[in-house]
Amino acid sequence: MKLSFTKMQGCGNSYLYFNCFEQSIKNPSELAIRLSEVHFGVGSDGIILICPSEVADAKMRMFNADGSEGKMCGNGIRCVGKYLYDYGMVDGRTEITVETLSGIKHLTLYPENGKVVQVRVDMGAAILTPSEIPCTLPQQAGTDLTVNGVTYAATAVGMGNPHCVLFQEEDVDGLDLEKIGPDFEHHPAFPERVNTEFINVLGDHELKMRVWERGSGETWACGTGTCAAAVAAVLNGHCPKNEDILVHLRGGDLTICYTDETVWMTGPAVTVCEGTIES
Repeated sequence: MKLSFTKMQGCGNSYLYFNCFEQSIKNPSELAIRLSEVHFGVGSDGIILICPSEVADAKMRMFNADGSEGKMCGNGIRCVGKYLYDYGMVDGRTEITVETLSGIKHLTLYPENGKVVQVRVDMGAAILTPSEIPCTLPQQAGTDLTVNGVTYAATAVGMGNPHCVLFQEEDVDGLDLEKIGPDFEHHPAFPERVNTEFINVLGDHELKMRVWERGSGETWACGTGTCAAAVAAVLNGHCPKNEDILVHLRGGDLTICYTDETVWMTGPAVTVCEGTIES
């Protein structure tokens, strides 16, 4: 069976997008594992299915490179919005909705010359209750978390996915995430595993971040992780609430605004190429 896909990226966080309005995929977990591998597959952080929805313009299903299904993907949902607009599936509307396992998300699309280049997403309220993240850490900013004998000041935040945010004095570019990342991902304090964000505070409206994602390892960007980092920066007194925070990632920049009601994320969405594979 031949399957058509579009490879897209947001800040270097790349996925293979499959239009399931037009084709059926029966084994997305297996397909994600096979195609995400760079040497024997296409190379990506996973795959995303764009499916029909009874409650929104489309439904997004996201599978990590290890085949596990994620509830939400911030960079991915921006690319879904771009796909729906660029391929004429929302009749030129720039206010659309996408169903996810974390609920219905509202997107504002910003096109130039007929193609979407930026997307703003209402990511919903940050989750701070430990049982809902889920984690066993107390509900407080900068709580102690010991990993391999080293104690970190960790802030747990849920943004559809569980996140552990760590503010670092040393430059995050020098961290060996391949070594320490898995120890955070599989820490017993996070029963569903966790994405871990390592943050440098550059100013009261500016952060630098690297991320280790559960199921994918280090990625060049993480939308939900960037939101969690901004929320944690406010909770720890590094940045103000209700104001834009610029977050520098390995693959580009995202702008986050944390309010009492929701978290807004704005960033790019880019089409890389189109292709066909045999399944």
